[in-house]
Amino acid sequence: MSGKYFTVEEANAWLPVVDQELRKLQSLKRNFESKYMELRQKKEEDAMTTPGDQDPYFIMEAELEFMQMEAQGLIAGFQLKGIELKDIDTGLVDFPAWMDGQEVLLCWKQGEDAIHYYHGKHDGFAGRKPLAD
Repeated sequence: MSGKYFTVEEANAWLPVVDQELRKLQSLKRNFESKYMELRQKKEEDAMTTPGDQDPYFIMEAELEFMQMEAQGLIAGFQLKGIELKDIDTGLVDFPAWMDGQEVLLCWKQGEDAIHYYHGKHDGFAGRKPLAD
């Protein structure tokens, strides 16, 4: 695990920031995929023509590269906080924690109002158990 551990309260306090950063990352991913498909299509369409002196794809490729760097920065931000990003699309994140003398992961999925579940570090989402009250 990361070496940083969260209480349920600490993890819940991070949720607004995590949600905002996830939304940015999800938007970047959608935009990247759209731009990438647009570039592929343009390259396929242009494959039959003779290229000119300038690279007609430079701007699109640079935009894609910038999006990748921005996404990598957001992902690194999660790691620096000690938060484990599990799935961008579903907004699934884990917060390392200690419960009853064992390392566990407090599990949150985007859309949930707070952290209500945890699982063992090898159990994954399918092994989620409700937090005791």
